[in-house]
Amino acid sequence: MSEPNAHGSTHAPNSADSASVFRPSAVAAVPLGSIGESIGVVVPGASSAVPVTGISLNSRTVQPGDLYVALPGAARHGADFVTDAVAAGAVAVMTDDAGARLLALSADTPVPVLVADQPRRVVGGLAALIYQSRPEGGGAPVLFGVTGTNGKTTTTYFINSLLAALGRKTGLIGTIEILAGGEPIPSLLTTPESTDVHALLALMRERGLDAASMEVSSHAVSFHRVDGVEFDVAGFTNLTQDHLDLHGSMEEYFRTKAELFTPGRAKAAVVTVDDSWGRLLAADARIPVTTLSTRGAGEPEAGQADWTVTGTAPRGLGTEFGLRHRHGTELRVHTGLPGSFNVSNAALATIMVLASGVDAVTLQAALDAADPFTVAVPGRMQLVSAAPAAVVDFAHNPDALERALEAVRSPEEGSRVIVVFGATGQRDQSKRPAMGAIAARLADVVIVSDDDPHDEDAAAIRADVLAGARAAKEGEHLGCTIMEIYPRDAAIRHAVDLATDRDTILVAGRGHEVWQEVKGVNLALDDRVELRTALTARGFTVLHDQRIES
Repeated sequence: MSEPNAHGSTHAPNSADSASVFRPSAVAAVPLGSIGESIGVVVPGASSAVPVTGISLNSRTVQPGDLYVALPGAARHGADFVTDAVAAGAVAVMTDDAGARLLALSADTPVPVLVADQPRRVVGGLAALIYQSRPEGGGAPVLFGVTGTNGKTTTTYFINSLLAALGRKTGLIGTIEILAGGEPIPSLLTTPESTDVHALLALMRERGLDAASMEVSSHAVSFHRVDGVEFDVAGFTNLTQDHLDLHGSMEEYFRTKAELFTPGRAKAAVVTVDDSWGRLLAADARIPVTTLSTRGAGEPEAGQADWTVTGTAPRGLGTEFGLRHRHGTELRVHTGLPGSFNVSNAALATIMVLASGVDAVTLQAALDAADPFTVAVPGRMQLVSAAPAAVVDFAHNPDALERALEAVRSPEEGSRVIVVFGATGQRDQSKRPAMGAIAARLADVVIVSDDDPHDEDAAAIRADVLAGARAAKEGEHLGCTIMEIYPRDAAIRHAVDLATDRDTILVAGRGHEVWQEVKGVNLALDDRVELRTALTARGFTVLHDQRIES
């Protein structure tokens, strides 16, 4: 994932080009005076009548009629780019005291300037006001928000697919792409900036969408990217170690996630209570909560949950299971994606849609008719070939890697699991040896390579992962083979060279991503493409997938 730049937002190739498609085609102008009034700033004289039709945090995405919000960035202040923003059509600027001082040192700014104490905290509300993304009179799509450490992406795709099976016209905002009733827009962040979120919601309303699902990361809450958004149903998957470089502790990470489950941010919630964090969230949430246990009827927490997963049975690569309400209602569900975690994702998606007001009979009919949870999710347990089984998955933290390795283990005698993975630079370093140890315990061949080093030394990252793998192998007398191979495309080719048609290759950590960031440079790298190329070179049959061939 890219880092914030001088503008205070994140960019990847072609991000400026794609920004315009986030917006509705028609926006009723809001007077600058009304914008100032909403944040407690007086706009004097004729400036109060200046019409505002958009809002942007980045001078490169400003369109005529925009309010340009100049925030401090990683290297430079957004106020340094006011001239560019005005040239692009910005009719006003909002900034902080530091930005105002920078503007005072430069030539006169030819547009009104609003100064706010903490401008980032009011951007979401302003975007909602300008775009009328969630109007009081209704008409906006029913909005589902999914948070948690793992499973957010797949759950949003499952929700989207189930809603489509119900005949809804749907949208999606997430890690992989944004769907607003037209061509997919590649995502730059798990959750876009609040300016884009509200523009997208207004665009969805303009295009007549009935419902939309959105991934909500802890970064999105911390950095105010979902301010001004109220979800009809919020869902919680799980909480495991991740993003401690931002939050510092699991307790703070939890508190950030829990903010989503408060009045004004969500109307209702579905919380998976398989871990202690989920049970704490369900107990503390200040909105109506439906609880879900996927551990099975015999587990202690299942007896307290509103809905419980029952009767799991393998069906093809996936699982068939039941969902039973404590008052007796039952649903039958199938997911074609492998792994117990996809049972959890499918169960959560089902109950979230139920919590939105769909009745159980209608929901069951859609589940039976469309098999909505067999939808392919790019880079999430994505099968590239069947013999050998070759899978690309986004697993990039200890819990996700453990679940992915357990899911791909074949019962066939003589089959091996070969895993290629690494760890991300400038992120929580304590994950690295833990991931190495998990790979050593659960794989037969462990190939440690590079993920996204960012500005950190790639060799040092690999060394941390290798240390954990080797310590587990020696301390627990494991029989795995451990290798260090880089760059990543070479590691993938070597994994394929080692494989027989009975083996399983798991390439973990990057999933759908098509760029590898090394020392500030984005290098083209798609694990799925590299895996397909290597398999084809060996004469193995690969599965057709238009999304990674185009």
